[in-house]
Amino acid sequence: MKVKGIIIIVLIILAVILIAQNTEVVPVQILFWQILMSRIVLIALMLVLGFGIGFILAKVTGRKRSPPKEN
Repeated sequence: MKVKGIIIIVLIILAVILIAQNTEVVPVQILFWQILMSRIVLIALMLVLGFGIGFILAKVTGRKRSPPKEN
């Protein structure tokens, strides 16, 4: 088995453990509202939100790539 396959299997096992341990419903306070949701859903939402903000900031502040220089 290749290294990439082993890494994927390990990540899947870690994800299953994370999901199994975070099924508890927790209250989330957003300004004046209180929402009850599963902790794993909250973790997933924060992960997607973080990736989204990082992607947008990279697009806004990133430099444009110049074509490779030929010698």
